Amino acid sequence: MKENSKLPTVPIFGIRVSKVDMTATVAYLTEAIRNREVHQVITANPIMVMTALENPAYMEIMRSAELVVPDGTGVVWAAEYCREPVAERVAGFDLLHELLRQGESYHWRIYLLGSTPEVIRETAARLQSQYAGVIIAGYHDGFFGAEADDAVIEEITSAKPDILFVARGADSQEPWIAKHKARLNIPVMMGVGGSFDVISGKSKRAPVVFQKLRAEWLYRLLKEPTRYKRMLALPKFAVKVLREKDTVTKVQ
Repeated sequence: MKENSKLPTVPIFGIRVSKVDMTATVAYLTEAIRNREVHQVITANPIMVMTALENPAYMEIMRSAELVVPDGTGVVWAAEYCREPVAERVAGFDLLHELLRQGESYHWRIYLLGSTPEVIRETAARLQSQYAGVIIAGYHDGFFGAEADDAVIEEITSAKPDILFVARGADSQEPWIAKHKARLNIPVMMGVGGSFDVISGKSKRAPVVFQKLRAEWLYRLLKEPTRYKRMLALPKFAVKVLREKDTVTKVQ
């Protein structure tokens, strides 16, 4: 997160993570939309942090984002363990809904990008029904290659959205937003991972008990055992924090 941000941050291995709660985050982004200030919002988790530590290009994307929120419970724990606690976990799925709830008062225009044609169509319909005050200005599935970027960007910008939600997976959505941020010129651009699958009804979010125990990752692993290789980053992150406690939050 850029150092000129108005929000207090804690550096987690060089990535500036916002310390404020959901209410303050929504208020900050509301002001960004009002002032038409471009923001890439990244919902950080330990897997993304570990990827950044291993991939300089991904680290640059994380560092250059205008706002990084503590989505993963591991990130929240790391900040607390290093005595630089964040106010609370700001989950991307919840932030999406809070922004739409806020947007009803302002009639914000929303564009949805990602997932399959069926899922994105159903997501758009359900969100428009749930948040009648916002305008679903357009949507496009995520199955396109670099050769189609120009056409997709033109389609998005012509819709004049206030918020762009991108669901293409953390390995591609953040780089895509970062690469095209200047051309898109949208106040709030945020990667939302599998949120559209949940909103459309294709999959279910972890039950509340898992959420309260900060174990949504465990629920996803139980539902999708093939994710275990990706999940190996979680214990690696924890061990790295424990071993390097004195330097985790050092400005790099």
